[in-house]
Amino acid sequence: MSQTRAMSAIEATANVVVGWFTAFALQLVIFPAVGLQADLRQHLVISAGFTILSFLRSFALRRAFERLA
Repeated sequence: MSQTRAMSAIEATANVVVGWFTAFALQLVIFPAVGLQADLRQHLVISAGFTILSFLRSFALRRAFERLA
């Protein structure tokens, strides 16, 4: 069964949203533990950058595997 591009985007978005909440919470714990200081805005900017990259990676991999199937 093949997956449309729209469904690939929806799946990638759901994956990224769940991952963002997990990573953001972990970032709030790990940064201070390793001596890095960031305010809430900086945490949001950092996590937004990683979130965008994660979405693009997830979508591209899904489409690549769809072509291989």
